[in-house]
Amino acid sequence: MDTALKETLIGWAQEYNDPKYFQEDPIIFPTRLARKYEAGEASLADVEIAALLAAHLAWGRRAMIVRDCGRMFDEMCWRPYDYVMNGEYRDENASLHRTIKWSEFAAICGRLRSLYEVRGSLEGLSDAEIRVNVFGQKEDRKAPNKKISMMRRWLVRDDGKVDLGVWKNSDKKALILPLDVHVYDQATALGLTSRKQKDIVTAREITDSFKDIWPDDPCLGDFALFGYGVTHK
Repeated sequence: MDTALKETLIGWAQEYNDPKYFQEDPIIFPTRLARKYEAGEASLADVEIAALLAAHLAWGRRAMIVRDCGRMFDEMCWRPYDYVMNGEYRDENASLHRTIKWSEFAAICGRLRSLYEVRGSLEGLSDAEIRVNVFGQKEDRKAPNKKISMMRRWLVRDDGKVDLGVWKNSDKKALILPLDVHVYDQATALGLTSRKQKDIVTAREITDSFKDIWPDDPCLGDFALFGYGVTHK
């Protein structure tokens, strides 16, 4: 990576790693629960469930994501752990968000309940375990698992700005950039990958390119790509 590009990416990351750019973003939901957790008014599980469910709906226009996340958390009365453990879920064929139905939400809640009955936290679960045992999807070693990577970034990164840093036993060096179509297009335009497949290998390649700049915190590069998107509409 040449020096000019590196300096530009550093500048974007510094500029856009700021809560003011994320007031209409699904991270606002686990952020609200994290503040309650810090005040002793919520549990770590509340924050984890909020992050997982908000990341699951993070697909499409941000305004629509925020609207539908709001409906989901209102359904849970903003007490996600109690709602999950109570076992009485909204289970309908109606849409919660785009093609995600309330019945899918209910199934995820049920699987979360089974996990929390035997463990205090989701931290320590692998991507494959979350994919299969929480989201109920088939194992896929090539999948980029964007939603899981997004949730991990929120819960692990701990610089006190946008991300929450509530998972204390996870290493942010090991995080993988959440790869969706927009991130892929931005990374390709910047020459960070030339691969055509939008898979886990590409996600790791883009992440590794940021290790040249931030070896201890490569997912800081996610904010640089956000900055590229903002400045190249």
